[in-house]
Amino acid sequence: MLKKFFQQATPATATFPDVSGKLEKQYSKQVEQNHIQHDEAQLRALQHLQRLLEKVVVTAAHDQKPGAHKLLAAKPEKCQSLYIFGDVGRGKSMLMSLFYDACPITQKQRVHFNTFMQEVHAFIHQHRHQKTDAISALAKKIRDSVLLLCFDEFHVTDIADAMILGRLFSKLFELGIVVVITSNRHPNDLYQGGLQREQFLFFIKVLKGAADIIELVAKEDYRLSYQPTRDTLYYFPLDEQAGPFIRQRYNEMSNFSPRQSGSLQVLGRTIVLTAVHEDMALSTFDELCTQSLGPADYLEIASRFSTLIIAEVPRLTAEKRNEAKRFVTLIDALYEHKVKLICSAEVPAQELYLEGDGAFEFRRTVSRLIEMQSETYWQSEHTGRA
Repeated sequence: MLKKFFQQATPATATFPDVSGKLEKQYSKQVEQNHIQHDEAQLRALQHLQRLLEKVVVTAAHDQKPGAHKLLAAKPEKCQSLYIFGDVGRGKSMLMSLFYDACPITQKQRVHFNTFMQEVHAFIHQHRHQKTDAISALAKKIRDSVLLLCFDEFHVTDIADAMILGRLFSKLFELGIVVVITSNRHPNDLYQGGLQREQFLFFIKVLKGAADIIELVAKEDYRLSYQPTRDTLYYFPLDEQAGPFIRQRYNEMSNFSPRQSGSLQVLGRTIVLTAVHEDMALSTFDELCTQSLGPADYLEIASRFSTLIIAEVPRLTAEKRNEAKRFVTLIDALYEHKVKLICSAEVPAQELYLEGDGAFEFRRTVSRLIEMQSETYWQSEHTGRA
C-alpha cells in the first residue's frame, strides 16, 4: 500500500529553477493579499525553511546526475532535517505549505502522520514472513521514491508507533531522506506519560541528532481570527433545541431525503453510521468515539464523506481520556481532508476537555474546531477520494 503515498518518481534529469529568496517573496505576497498577517517570528522560521529549500534542490540535482558525472562532482553538503514546534494556530502548517509548494523536486511527499503510520504498520505486517529486516526494507522503499518527507502536527500517543519510530527514522536519515516536521511540542516532550517511554527516548536522540530544532513563538492563535460562517455549525448546549438543530441541518444538507443508515467496512470491521446520503454522513459521538475505532477508521470516513454531522459531543473528563484521544484523531482526519463539520455539543469547544491525559494535545483540536466553522474552511475543497 505504500505506493499510495510514495509513487515512483521520474528518474529523468531535471533542471531546477532558482529558489533563492522564494519563500519570503511568497510570504510577502500572502500578506499583501490579506491572506495572512505579517509576523516576525514566522519570518525567522521561514529563513530556516529557505536555507533548507536551497540545500534540498542542490541535493536533488546531484542525485539526478548520471553515475559517472556524480562520481566526479563534489558531493553536496548534507541536508539537516528541520523540526518546528510552537503553540497551536501560530502558522506552522502555513509555513510548511509555502515550503512544500515552493520545492520544485518531484521526490517529495507531504503525509499526515496517522496515515503514514497506518502504511508503516501494514508494510511490516505484510513483510513478517520475509527473512530481511522489515524496517530496513521499508526505509529503502521510501528512499527509492522520496528525498523530502514532510509531517504536519506530529504527535505520538500510540505505543506501537513509539516502538517503531526510532529505528525507522534512524534508517531514513542514514539513507539521506530530509524530514520536515511541525509539532506543538518540543521533541523532549513527545509521548509524555506513554507506556515504555524509555524505549521512545532513542527516537528523540535520533531526531535531535539529525534535525535542527526551532521554536515558532508567534503572537497569537490565528485560527481564532477567522470569519465564522453565517450559519451555526457548532451548537451548544445539549438542550431541547439540540436535536432539532441536528435534524434541520441534516434535512437541509440532504435536500430532505429520507434517512437511511449506512456502514463502512474497514480492515474487516463494520462502522455503523446513523444516516448516509451521497457523500454526507450523520453520526453520534458514541458511534464514533466510544467504540474502539482508530486512525484507519477515521481516515476512511474522512476520505468517503465531504460533510459529517456529529450529534451529542459531551464534556470530556479524565475518565474519558480514551474517548478524547479518539475525538482528537477523528478531528485531525477530518481537518486534513477538508471535511465540512457540523455538530452539537454539551459545552463550547474551548471547554470540551480541560483536564486529563492528552489535554495539551486537545488544544490543537479546539483550534481546529474553531477554524472548521470559518467561511474560509467551508469554501475549501474536500480532498478525499473522487
